Amino acid sequence: MSNTSATNRSGVTEDASTQRIAYRHPQPKDAFPEIVIPHAVPEDERLWVPQAKNVWFRPLCLSASRGYWVNLLRVRKSGVLSRHRHPQPVHGYVIKGSWRYLEHDWVATEGSYVYEAPGETHTLVVDDDVTEMITMFQVNGAMIYVDPDGAVQGYEDVFTKIDMCRKHFAQIGFGESYVEQFIR
Repeated sequence: MSNTSATNRSGVTEDASTQRIAYRHPQPKDAFPEIVIPHAVPEDERLWVPQAKNVWFRPLCLSASRGYWVNLLRVRKSGVLSRHRHPQPVHGYVIKGSWRYLEHDWVATEGSYVYEAPGETHTLVVDDDVTEMITMFQVNGAMIYVDPDGAVQGYEDVFTKIDMCRKHFAQIGFGESYVEQFIR
């Protein structure tokens, strides 16, 4: 390989003089802008949206057009958080602390990636030795809250998350529209 050309990951050879030139054309007019959040784990406590006692979430992407959301879930007290079922896959990455499901023998510790298969029902627990848990979750579809026998108790989807954000951001003085930066 010479200093004047290079092969990119797609196998296309490009002249070195053009490799670092930005794309020169407009993006598709109907494409949504990207979301860049410099401090995903916020320094400003007000950005955590209350979900339940000792449970908050930090919205990162609320995809109303595709029916999923990405958020940080923060729990600051041990105990059972929820029993729920997912009709679509969920992805999680533990940033701080740990958690587990009563139905499994594994523990998701700091640095763990978790894939949750569609259709599974599980009960999320934060153990007594954990003072704070923060996990990034991408939830596709909905979370359906159930009792131990599977009877539906409630649900969350991207639209209930957006509503929770609107209400919270209005209450703290940011205004309902503050959530719009996360909606795609």
